[in-house]
Amino acid sequence: MVLKTFGWSFAVTALGLVAAVFYGGWTAFGVVAILSILEISLSFDNAVVNAGILKKMNAFWQKIFLTIGILIAVFGMRLVFPVVIVAVSAQLGPIEAVDLALTDKDRYQELVTDAHPSIAAFGGMFLLMIFLDFIFEDRDIKWLGWLERPLAKLGKVDMLSVCIALIVLLISAITFGAHAHQHGGTHADKAETVLLSGIAGLITYMIVGGLSGYFEDKLEEGEEREHEAEEQAEREGKPKSAVRLAGKAAFFMFLYLEVLDASFSFDGVIGAFAITNDIVLMALGLGIGAMYVRSLTVYLVRQGTLDDYVYLEHGAHYAIGALAMILLVTIQYEINEIITGLIGVVLIGASFWSSVRRNRAIAAAEGKAGSDDKTEVSSGV
Repeated sequence: MVLKTFGWSFAVTALGLVAAVFYGGWTAFGVVAILSILEISLSFDNAVVNAGILKKMNAFWQKIFLTIGILIAVFGMRLVFPVVIVAVSAQLGPIEAVDLALTDKDRYQELVTDAHPSIAAFGGMFLLMIFLDFIFEDRDIKWLGWLERPLAKLGKVDMLSVCIALIVLLISAITFGAHAHQHGGTHADKAETVLLSGIAGLITYMIVGGLSGYFEDKLEEGEEREHEAEEQAEREGKPKSAVRLAGKAAFFMFLYLEVLDASFSFDGVIGAFAITNDIVLMALGLGIGAMYVRSLTVYLVRQGTLDDYVYLEHGAHYAIGALAMILLVTIQYEINEIITGLIGVVLIGASFWSSVRRNRAIAAAEGKAGSDDKTEVSSGV
């Protein structure tokens, strides 16, 4: 099971590390290995959240997520995205931006650093909306009940998460954006950039999340009629409408997953510059890490880990909330990637341990109930 799920990740790791040695010797090997670990540690919460969405999709779309999805994740976000940032911010053509990335690495890093406030605002707002929508929803299972119960009541207020997100963005633009370090332009320009990028992140979340949610709801509404509709379609020799609906729902969920992955990868891409400004090593290291995150997502789904450890999803969403706030703070202040990674690991670790304790308590209660029943039966005899 492990080899089947992680086989491609192991293969990509071997190829990536060999390529690194050929490209830049053992120093490059070490850099790629460090970047891989950085990406995995920063994105473990990504895997848990992804698994919660992916388990609603069939085997076909899970394969699409691992094939086409990984191409988008590795080549799109880890290789093309940094180049696009430079091309847009420096008003260069794509070929010029690639040339700059390969020949003038210091200037390339400088341009990406300049673009950081807009990246952080976009990613921060997208992730913040995921966190807010999660904590404001009333759930049967609550991890931190003392906090989640009152928040669930507040969540009944329409558009509350959007209002809070906009307030956070406004504060970020005024405080962080106005004082963000920059190499050119005015403070007002930087504040405006943060505001516009944050709104773009919010709109992206609402469109993609809204569409995936709409088709998911449609799918749930049709579940009761699904069997009857399939039988009728077979009798009449027509395509099954339920299958088409599932296709649309799965497509928009896939799209949502890709945007989610993109937002998660912002901190990894930016953090990678603290280790190297070589775009080739960056793509190799982050690409290997991204493969493990994908494989881990599928592993969690197939093992039913989220069903067994019910608080994991809570821990991951709290980690998302922390990451969102960290991204917004990094508009002005530098925060070490180790701190970012550790916060996520601690929150998910705590939620996992709480899940284990819950499972033990339930097992103990069931064992006690079973022994009581046996006592009653034996005494009755």
